[in-house]
Amino acid sequence: MTAPHIHVPYENIGDHIQFILDNKLNLEIYFNAETLDSLSTDSVRALRATLAYKPSLSFHAPFMDLCPGAVDSRIRGITVERFNRTLDLAELLKPACIVFHSGYEKWKYALQTDLWLRKSLETWQPLNERAEKLGVKIAIENIFEDEPSNLKLLAERMISGNFGICFDAGHCNLFSAVPMSTWLEDLKPYIIELHIHDNDKSADQHLPIGDGNVDFHALFAAVNGKDCVYTIEAHNPEDVLKSIERLKAFTS
Repeated sequence: MTAPHIHVPYENIGDHIQFILDNKLNLEIYFNAETLDSLSTDSVRALRATLAYKPSLSFHAPFMDLCPGAVDSRIRGITVERFNRTLDLAELLKPACIVFHSGYEKWKYALQTDLWLRKSLETWQPLNERAEKLGVKIAIENIFEDEPSNLKLLAERMISGNFGICFDAGHCNLFSAVPMSTWLEDLKPYIIELHIHDNDKSADQHLPIGDGNVDFHALFAAVNGKDCVYTIEAHNPEDVLKSIERLKAFTS
């Protein structure tokens, strides 16, 4: 595998730029809505120039308040606007993949997965067509889902090798009502990215690998041989280095 990507919000890159440069890190850059509203093309070009070692990049799109499967067309319209702005940045920085959230919560949709799926396809099909033309894959991340059936349905109905799943091991450990093996069995054909962080099931702690109780042995055994982007989602440089080192035991 190539070196993992390291998740970092765009607005925090400046605070950690020397650490990033010294370690020649591959990055998953998170763009929130405020950043999208204020970011200039010149700033993005300046970042590209600063990363002169040409790291592999991925993006994490904004997600707060957004709902790609919204029944309300105006809410979905704002969501698509935010996502297209993220694709605008992809034209400049050329990430391999962009991670998006599904917006699915079973109680909000009164268990009507078909309604969420129909509206989601209206969002994702044109966005995926644009992304594919840019050479950028789309990966949908599990968040509050307690089992994988809605994400499996979405991936199946999209019928696109450019569209897949970002399996988040920490979220699965915290929110799932079924074993991780069920997730991996159902989603393995569609997994194109892994989000790697740990927790002890009490909160979404984003601990380094091995500091919680996620079964990483089972995870990496299940995805062995798959071509995935591996993204470490630690929240400080020390935990990033711990996770990079501990990841070697599963991927070397």
